[in-house]
Amino acid sequence: MTDKNALIQPDKGQSAIPIHLVDKTGLDSFIKTLSAPQRAALEAQKFKAEGYSHAILPDGDGWMVCSGVANTESLSSWCLAKLAEVLPPGTYRRAGGDPGPALFGWISGQYRFDRYRSDAEADGPRVLLTSQVKAIAPAIAEADAVALVRDLVNTPAEDMGPAQLEHEAQIIAKAHHAEIKVTAGDALERGFPMVHGVGRAAARSHAPRMIELHWGNPKHPRIALVGKGVCFDSGGLDIKPSAGMLLMKKDMGGAAHALALARLVMQSGLKVRLHLAIPAVENAISGNAFRPGDVLRSRAGLSVEIGNTDAEGRLVLGDALARVGEEAPELVIDFATLTGAARVALGPDLPALFTRRDETAAQMLASGKANDDQCWRLPLFDGYKEYLKSDVADLGNAGGNGFAGASVAAMFLDRFVPEGTDWAHFDTFAWRPAAKPGRPKGGDALGLRAAWGLLKERYG
Repeated sequence: MTDKNALIQPDKGQSAIPIHLVDKTGLDSFIKTLSAPQRAALEAQKFKAEGYSHAILPDGDGWMVCSGVANTESLSSWCLAKLAEVLPPGTYRRAGGDPGPALFGWISGQYRFDRYRSDAEADGPRVLLTSQVKAIAPAIAEADAVALVRDLVNTPAEDMGPAQLEHEAQIIAKAHHAEIKVTAGDALERGFPMVHGVGRAAARSHAPRMIELHWGNPKHPRIALVGKGVCFDSGGLDIKPSAGMLLMKKDMGGAAHALALARLVMQSGLKVRLHLAIPAVENAISGNAFRPGDVLRSRAGLSVEIGNTDAEGRLVLGDALARVGEEAPELVIDFATLTGAARVALGPDLPALFTRRDETAAQMLASGKANDDQCWRLPLFDGYKEYLKSDVADLGNAGGNGFAGASVAAMFLDRFVPEGTDWAHFDTFAWRPAAKPGRPKGGDALGLRAAWGLLKERYG
């Protein structure tokens, strides 16, 4: 991908191609400002100011762009993203205004994952100018965070196993002078028995581990970020069908979100004491794989009967949530590609949000809407605790029926978060099955900017 720092530049009056944003209510007025040749070109291209549509018009010795948007007075992150994908390389500025939140989409629209492509196009950058110089760094940082999620999720499991997740965390920790601790081997079995139980069947090169990062002044408010790092999920002995396994390289998408959000926190110098925890495993099949009917001990002391080895994400998250809870954080946010039930309920674009506190849900939902990263709240309903009952252990890891799968999984996690802790859980897809402007098909960040907006509001 082109250097993101080059894609947005301060407007110092340099030569640039103008972009005129037009909505349907202003189309007639815009047409009246055009010359006869420009009107003819606009008509020939059948421009109706539809969203994401554009037309190229002659402009003196050069040319200009007009682009349709929903409302010129209220721009979204994505209103220029399509242009960033399709316009020729060059330098552009919005005519008669500033891009505002569209800076983010302009960068995001130029994302490419070409690590494995021998035919990657060497296309030049499309640069957008802005007079709002202070908005450049935040836009680049957020786009960089989203690109990190995309890169990690798009990378196949052979090249993005637990060791590679650890490597990514080490890079981020070193860049921001954070402390990092990795627990593996016998220490993992003793300290994080559910993480070990899920990951023990993997090859030695993909051995399980718990990755922890600490950063910030211990006197500042403590927050914790947790991400599900199942680098590949075969389903274990309750094996998935081949179609269900095809996208399972993305099952570490929660870890990718947590890493990217942690980097944003550290880059911005947010006044918090940060604790990041990523249980990194591969849910593989071998002679020592954990089995249906097994009972695993947890870090929290609870025993868990395994009703389904494909409900492994909640197991590793349980140990991670128990660990961060030991530090008494005032806020815990976790991300996980946890249930198909959340996707059935909400589709691919809306992460399911679960919170204990109504005010946290309201703040997160508002942040998602403000940052074009919407999420949807689903219930933490105590009545569904009965679905996790076990005859032989403290609780089971899978409900005995197909009802309310996302809520039941969230209620399992709730058992491992200390009582009274403010906690938000994202059941996210981390994948985009079809491209949209600024959002290519493949790995994607869903819920990241909503959570970042909440953290900035609370601690910025």
